[in-house]
Amino acid sequence: MWQAGRCPKDRQSLEIAYNTCDTVTGVGDMPRFQRPTGTQDILPEEQPYWDRVRTFAVELAERAGFERIDVPIFEATDLFARGIGTATDVVEKEMYTFEDKGGNSLTLRPEFTAGVVRAYIEHGMHVRPQPVKLYSIGPVFRYDRPQAGRYRQFHQFNLEILGTQDPAADLEIMLLVWDLYEGLGFRGLSFQLNSTGCPRCRPGYVEVLKAYYEEHVDEICDDCR
Repeated sequence: MWQAGRCPKDRQSLEIAYNTCDTVTGVGDMPRFQRPTGTQDILPEEQPYWDRVRTFAVELAERAGFERIDVPIFEATDLFARGIGTATDVVEKEMYTFEDKGGNSLTLRPEFTAGVVRAYIEHGMHVRPQPVKLYSIGPVFRYDRPQAGRYRQFHQFNLEILGTQDPAADLEIMLLVWDLYEGLGFRGLSFQLNSTGCPRCRPGYVEVLKAYYEEHVDEICDDCR
């Protein structure tokens, strides 16, 4: 297999290298690469559409006082297990987890929040004027059943307001996302809100919710169980 920086110099050598890689799909007697299931190639003619969305999203975020933060594509597995919850489908079924050569368990990020909060704490951003408003944009990874509009590698535009418990922070993000969709031409928009309550009432609410679903286990899918 050839690598960047060690490219074959002629087309024949390139084809030999291309056709002798182990990770291939056979086509007749001539094996060929295919993109992994649940991923997509963004072709040159599609790039202007992606650029339009990214540029507009960044413009809105920075106009609202958000600053960009880029965090690693992979983090310690425990970060996501603790941040998302060990009993969630994301942690139990959907994470791309691997062990590196040093024996460390690492996971491709299934979302941005855990990594952003880790960076906020690690870099002492709590001493900055609060709240700290951050945005990120890039690929995330979840091992899910591929279907129309759902991929295993997909892209997220992420907004975080850290250092405050004011519900107005949630509203600010909701309004920014509304402006994003509306500015891209979507019409007939609406919000659907849900909540498991505040820290005081949440435990009781969760118990009632669990009791309800225990009586309807046969009616829900395997994933939801």
